[in-house]
Amino acid sequence: MTTKIQKWGNSLALRIPKSFAETTQIKEGSEIKLSLEKNKIIITKKEKSKFTLKELLLRINEDNIHNEISFGSPEGKELL
Repeated sequence: MTTKIQKWGNSLALRIPKSFAETTQIKEGSEIKLSLEKNKIIITKKEKSKFTLKELLLRINEDNIHNEISFGSPEGKELL
């Protein structure tokens, strides 16, 4: 598949044809990773990290736990 690089403000933009975007599940707002390998531009879809609450809580230890913070006495309707 061939496409053209176009100017977009002070940057250059690569237009991805609809059929290619659908096949690769890339849509507007998708984050991608650009890399260069032997003079070739590699575009990889950035996968979102999927952590469970349990996994995140297991990472808490004495070195990274925060102390409690006092925000002062309640004001308004916080106690209701």
